[in-house]
Amino acid sequence: MSTNRHVLSRRSLLASLGGAGAASLLGPVTVSAAMAGDLFSQIDLRGSHDGDLTGLLPDAVDDQSRLFQRAIDDAAAAGRVLRLPPGRFVVSNIDLPDGARITGVPGATRLIYGGRGHFMLAEGARRIELSSLVLDGANQRLGDHASALLHLRGVSEAVIEDMSITGADGHGMTLEACGGRINHCEISGARLAGIYAIESRSLAITRNVVRDCANGGILVHRWSIGEDATLIDGNRVMRIAARAGGTGQNGNGINIFRAGNVMVTNNHVSDCAFSAIRANQGSNIQIVANQAIRSGETAIYAEFSFEGAVIASNLIDGGTVGISVANFNEGGRLASVTGNIIRNLSSQGPYPAQYAGFGIGLAIEADAAVSGNVIEGAPKWGVLMGWGPFLRSVNFTGNTIRHCGAGIAVSVVEGAGSALISGNMFDTTPGGAIVGCRWNEVVTKDLAKVGAGRFSHLTLDRNVVA
Repeated sequence: MSTNRHVLSRRSLLASLGGAGAASLLGPVTVSAAMAGDLFSQIDLRGSHDGDLTGLLPDAVDDQSRLFQRAIDDAAAAGRVLRLPPGRFVVSNIDLPDGARITGVPGATRLIYGGRGHFMLAEGARRIELSSLVLDGANQRLGDHASALLHLRGVSEAVIEDMSITGADGHGMTLEACGGRINHCEISGARLAGIYAIESRSLAITRNVVRDCANGGILVHRWSIGEDATLIDGNRVMRIAARAGGTGQNGNGINIFRAGNVMVTNNHVSDCAFSAIRANQGSNIQIVANQAIRSGETAIYAEFSFEGAVIASNLIDGGTVGISVANFNEGGRLASVTGNIIRNLSSQGPYPAQYAGFGIGLAIEADAAVSGNVIEGAPKWGVLMGWGPFLRSVNFTGNTIRHCGAGIAVSVVEGAGSALISGNMFDTTPGGAIVGCRWNEVVTKDLAKVGAGRFSHLTLDRNVVA
């Protein structure tokens, strides 16, 4: 038995309705609610534009770039959503016009890069929307004019949701001077970073999974220091390598560079070759309520010429340094470090040890309040306070340091500024609870026992050594 399938157009519907009107002169006509719903769903009155009506064929072997481009342009010109059916489409050099809105069947609509130039590119659009698509780069080389499978430049409102991006020769996605949001996407297997956002305009990067990328997870950068205001919240970043080498330029889960007023909150970052979260020259940074697990170097970093860092309520398990708020020599200053747990650190790093080396729970230098932190299992020092003369106005109060090589190593070099060390608990610190250092060399006995003495820049009060 065969079944005939009828595709109903708007014209045929109107004709049938007209016929029904004429027939009503002859007698009553009954149309059930189910039949009416079926009729209207077939012609789709929701303002969409079906990809299969433009000649696109799912799972065709041939490259369908020309047909796909025409479908995008027609839908954008009509102000409609281009809805793609499930299946594979091989396309290349796709330009997204202003107003392009493309969606597919989650996990089933797969666009495969055919090589020869770029994959998907947009420039100067007011709004672009992409959702429920798989973008597969097939590890094919991108042209020099595109750094990512999905490359957007100057898009005022980029809405990228429920996407899967894999096999990128460069970045998974690059957004230059864009606003909008990247939400609930999965990016994997990029040769560079999963997400690269440069010169953003209040971008939101939320609830994404970025994994197994060769050189970076989520990068928020600027060409020069300035306000960026990107929100990075609730992402899961894992297994980020540093194939291009270096001592921290690559291999970071979340990397902020020159971008001010950025919030990094509620992210789970694990197994990164270098830092889970690394902020370089990022003023007014908030790094709050994140998990940093098994980092290869410093787990959380605020470094170089920044002013203002709030690092609070993070859980750090693994790494060579737990938290570093450093580079007062470059202008890095002004921080609040509160309520963090730092544990299970290693003295073995990804390159030969430099300066103070590895195995340190917390490093802090200038204009900072440090309170309510728990540091356990730092093989060298629980805390490194200051570096040579680069120490000023550090208030270290109400912290717990246990099972560390020594508790606090504080600078006693000439020119070092003031530090208050008060009301802290030290338990099992065989190298001393509080010791004075000249750079990397311990030069005093345990100051928690003998007092600050001739070091007038130090105030020690009510510390407990168990």
